[in-house]
Amino acid sequence: MSAILECRNLSKSFGGVKALDGVNLSIEPGRVVGLLGPNGSGKTTLIKLANGLLTPSDGELLIAGMKPGADTKAIVSYLPDRTYLPDWMSVRQMLDFFEDFYADFQREKAVEMLGRLSIDERMHLGQMSKGTREKVQLILVMSREAGLYLLDEPIGGVDPATRDFILDTIIRNYNPSASVIISTHLIADVEAVLDEVIFINGGRIVLQKSVDEIREAQGKSVDAYFREVFKC
Repeated sequence: MSAILECRNLSKSFGGVKALDGVNLSIEPGRVVGLLGPNGSGKTTLIKLANGLLTPSDGELLIAGMKPGADTKAIVSYLPDRTYLPDWMSVRQMLDFFEDFYADFQREKAVEMLGRLSIDERMHLGQMSKGTREKVQLILVMSREAGLYLLDEPIGGVDPATRDFILDTIIRNYNPSASVIISTHLIADVEAVLDEVIFINGGRIVLQKSVDEIREAQGKSVDAYFREVFKC
């Protein structure tokens, strides 16, 4: 089975600072992967490289064997760590935008999820609470039949009930032959949905293992092991 995402000696520098330093990793299809590390560890840089928003300083990153570009945008569904849609857009306009832009967007699925939350399609983004914004953007992203979902801090800064909804939405709606990468530092909240984890710190991969391997080998949760590995 060929990797959906592969990094080969991948490095990225900003000025004299290395955000990623010689990263090697491979992610197979059909996995839910936690990209876990402290703030500033390189998580967002790696996700932006995978989405083609940044270019490597050295090495390469491949999506389904291709360098990020027009072809991989049809494969990757990306949720950035900040709101990127303008406040003036209504829910209906966002649905139209995704339907126009992505051939794999399933509008009926998105409308059904929005309906469960009683979110009116006439509502504008600027009228929504932070939690509702997060939910709407996640619904849009998860309503694509993508090969790789890149979710950058999808549960950061929202209340526990919203976190539960977001994680449930991810697990119930991703294409099962695809992979999901969830970038977060909130390990305990996501651990139950993960198949494997990648620990990253200082731009380097510290480990990549399945959740079961960590629990069996260490006799503790991923969250407890993470705290041990990254203790100050």
